[in-house]
Amino acid sequence: MIRIWSSNARPSVSRCRNLHSTVSANAEVVPKSKKPVPKWTPSSLRTGVIARKRGMTAMWDDQGARHPVTVLQLENCQVTANIMTHRKGTTPYHAVQVAASDKSVKNTTLTMLGHFKKAGVQPKRIVKEFPVTPDAHIPIGTTLSAVHFVPGQYVDVIAKSIGKGFQGGMKRWGFKGLRASHGVSVSHRSSGSTGQHQDPGRVWPGKKMAGRMGGDRITAQNLRVVRVDGSLDLVFVKGCVPGVDDAHVLIKDAKKLLVHTARHNHAKALFEKVLPKGVDDLPFPAGTKELAEKLPPVIIAPSIRVSNPFVPRE
Repeated sequence: MIRIWSSNARPSVSRCRNLHSTVSANAEVVPKSKKPVPKWTPSSLRTGVIARKRGMTAMWDDQGARHPVTVLQLENCQVTANIMTHRKGTTPYHAVQVAASDKSVKNTTLTMLGHFKKAGVQPKRIVKEFPVTPDAHIPIGTTLSAVHFVPGQYVDVIAKSIGKGFQGGMKRWGFKGLRASHGVSVSHRSSGSTGQHQDPGRVWPGKKMAGRMGGDRITAQNLRVVRVDGSLDLVFVKGCVPGVDDAHVLIKDAKKLLVHTARHNHAKALFEKVLPKGVDDLPFPAGTKELAEKLPPVIIAPSIRVSNPFVPRE
């Protein structure tokens, strides 16, 4: 394989998924006086990032299959604080505070202006914190890039779902409704009986009824990263993401298919199954702008299909 990461001219598109680990391995030797660069382990928990949902489109993999993808873009996502608190009766709590989307000074409160000035970053629109392990803290002021995620890995995306207003039982809960022809008069979409007889003579709490729908915090789990654009800070994930276009979303490593699976397989000595197939390593403690400059602008994950879907089966 051509060592495209060591050449001066970066190719426009690459289909390799092990570039992140290769760049880290070929980095300059750090003097002994400096602290060595930490490596990702199955017990490590990285920080997440804040991005904007730009909309949906379609992509075709190397086998010609079409997949719907959602485009997420990072807007000057920077680290503003490292948090470490001792909680009574539990282990210490470690977190990384991240802010994104530059904001004008006149529309920022004095309290937040002082906080951003102390961190050495521009005022931001949104500030969130992500729990991490003690070895995953990031220097304050570091700018995170889309290469924080490796094509082929799985992520969880958290966002506020689209509000639907006050809806009936059929749309809100998927009720079948009453008869559409005979025996029902002007109550075809009614929820029907909701209570009991004289005993207990009331509606039990938690009954599925008409009410306000949407506008809740939703987590879309186990979305596969199919493409990363380091020059435009774009992350393409397969499938749909909750929320409206241009809304802020939180992206972090998949809790089930990446974090827990890595720890489980590592404990059982299944080292080849610690990370998803084709992913050798993850940028640790984070994927920064400096790392993005060493990688190709666009990295695409190959198809995970074993055989071509368009070839007739024998």
